[in-house]
Amino acid sequence: MNRYFQDALHTFNGGNWYGWKTHDSDGNKIPNDQRMTYANIKVIKDGATMPTEADVNAKIQELKDAEQAAIDKKASGKQKLKDLGLDDAEINALIG
Repeated sequence: MNRYFQDALHTFNGGNWYGWKTHDSDGNKIPNDQRMTYANIKVIKDGATMPTEADVNAKIQELKDAEQAAIDKKASGKQKLKDLGLDDAEINALIG
């Protein structure tokens, strides 16, 4: 699964509250590359509660939106600096 999935999970229950099931309900081993799914989450921290899949998906979207907003703001800021007459080298010296 992608990094957003784990980043989202870490925002619930104070982080470090979950692990991954290694075997399914029939006792069959779950291959490593198939473990990191919502269905295979197991709560490993006392007092932690399992968020709904909808809550996890909403958090994933929130994280993606925040990342995109930061990218957009940086691009907008660079354009504003260009509009003020700075060249690319000057802009990169200021903000990288």
